[in-house]
Amino acid sequence: MAHSGVHVVNWTTFGETRDLIGGDFPRILGYYREDAAKCVVAVEQAYKIRDAVAMVRPAHTLKGDSLQFGGEALGALAEQIEHSARRSVEMQAPPEKLDDEILRLRPLLIETLAHFEREMARAAAPAVPAAPFRRPAMAAGFGRKQA
Repeated sequence: MAHSGVHVVNWTTFGETRDLIGGDFPRILGYYREDAAKCVVAVEQAYKIRDAVAMVRPAHTLKGDSLQFGGEALGALAEQIEHSARRSVEMQAPPEKLDDEILRLRPLLIETLAHFEREMARAAAPAVPAAPFRRPAMAAGFGRKQA
């Protein structure tokens, strides 16, 4: 299920984080990309074997890191998974009824990263200076005196 990008990324948060980090932002965003992918895989694997304890930490990490970069939809989904996993741990029961959330996790990460990449490419593109306004040249002839 694709999102429109409107609620996938909070661009204000993204911009504030980029401004705060400064020139190291592309490198730090690269770390996020790698860590987020590892967290998604860890959550998927833990859910597959119904290990709620193993789901909590990567879901929590994914939530926090995503929200710091403005990945609101991904952060919210990771938070749902984290809370469900914590309830399962408290009840000493395997995590259940998270199939839809787990199936949405990877595509939402991919979509979020695509939004981030497009914004980074847009921001890195050199500004094209506006061409100076010039009056069109008048063709010689046709009622004009030639020099």
